[in-house]
Amino acid sequence: MLSLLTDHPLFCALILILIDLGLWRLISSHGSAWKLLVRVLIFALFSILLFNEGLNPMEAAPWADNVPLHLAATGLQIGWWLFGARTLTVLIGAVMMQRVGHTGRLLQDLLGAVIFLIAIIAALAYVLDLPVKGVLATSGALAIIVGLALQSTLSDVFSGIVLNTTKPYQLDDWISIDGTEGRVTDIDWRATRLQTSQGSMAVIPNSLAAKAKIINFSRPSNMFGLAVSLQVSPHARPTTVIEALERAMQGCRLLLDNPAPSVSLKSAGSSGMEYEISGFVAAMNEKRAARNQLFDLAYRHLQASGINLLSSVEPIPATNLSRPRALLDSSPIFSTLRQEEKETFSQNMTLQTFRAGEIILAGGAVSDHLFIIESGVVSVTLNRHGTPFESGRMGPGEVIGEAGILSDSSLPADFSAKTFCALYRIEKSYLKPCLDARHDINDAMQALLDFRLHKAQSLTEEAPVAVPKKGFLQWLRNRV
Repeated sequence: MLSLLTDHPLFCALILILIDLGLWRLISSHGSAWKLLVRVLIFALFSILLFNEGLNPMEAAPWADNVPLHLAATGLQIGWWLFGARTLTVLIGAVMMQRVGHTGRLLQDLLGAVIFLIAIIAALAYVLDLPVKGVLATSGALAIIVGLALQSTLSDVFSGIVLNTTKPYQLDDWISIDGTEGRVTDIDWRATRLQTSQGSMAVIPNSLAAKAKIINFSRPSNMFGLAVSLQVSPHARPTTVIEALERAMQGCRLLLDNPAPSVSLKSAGSSGMEYEISGFVAAMNEKRAARNQLFDLAYRHLQASGINLLSSVEPIPATNLSRPRALLDSSPIFSTLRQEEKETFSQNMTLQTFRAGEIILAGGAVSDHLFIIESGVVSVTLNRHGTPFESGRMGPGEVIGEAGILSDSSLPADFSAKTFCALYRIEKSYLKPCLDARHDINDAMQALLDFRLHKAQSLTEEAPVAVPKKGFLQWLRNRV
């Protein structure tokens, strides 16, 4: 076998090409540095074999009297030009990916096409000894004909060059092109691909994208705007509505503090008044959750202020219900109480107010009473390795102090007033017999306690630290 290889170097050159194709397929995409190194080494060995055998790719193949050998040598010389073009394209692509990332993919493809065109012309001129001027003249006329036939495709190509040069958007940006909204997953020589919020794929030709109105939601970075519109009765005082919506806005932790969110009155008429909460979130996938949370918080804070959202049938206010009694109706825990039980409960609830920044229940303290938030925003703070951080915010209808009522224990969280808060207090001595008699309320409160304990544990436990990989492969990647 060894003698066969040494006696037939051209056969060895062919084997090297097959080995290159095989290894390029076998080596995974994670080993890109190895693939590049293997391709350069195989091309170097291929060149040495050809030049050592007297096959100069700059000249026509020898052995004109031996037709099979002449054809084989000519094919290997043409293969050298194409192999060199491919190797150079891979090298340039690796450098461009390190410098400009995936945004330079279109330029890389076009540059690769130019390199292959030059390689083909050089092979025709040097290996086949054809008159290049005549070939270029013929190809120029042919290019005009093909260009007219592929006018729209060429428009997409050049529009893609403009888009990659001006960079109105990049990969992973959330954009809107002529009303089609989605995340950019690919930009090639013909089209831009968007993954919409419904999970479908939108393919937009580059020529259309270059002419259309483009809105980039990812610029400036890490800031995505949203707006929530609400309509309330025209009889509600605007100041009261705006104050309630501002508390709802402060209760949403997903909204960024800078730029600060705001509430505004958009329009007013006899049929209703429209208010808008506008703000920004840090990620596009948080917009839906923030909108849903804002609608829920706005409903609860407006209800706490005695204001209802506008509907076709205006609700008739129950004038005979006190605020503690109405709060029990809206509470998810105590709403199952019978009417007479709610009346008794409401008479044993004491109003207590807290200024912004005041501690309502300190972490580790065992509470002998239960708080129901009537209005305002309560901030929940946990500690991780001695560093406090805000883990959540609470609003009207939610309860504080259930751990002390159920099991004489405490939560590791500090509950403090973020805004002016009004809370109704129920003493444990009165509440405990009720829980023993009503297992549904006891179970609901126990489920809430278990959820909060699990949430606090998951937020305060230490996350595993990823160990960076080291070795020759990583060293080579950093230097490609």
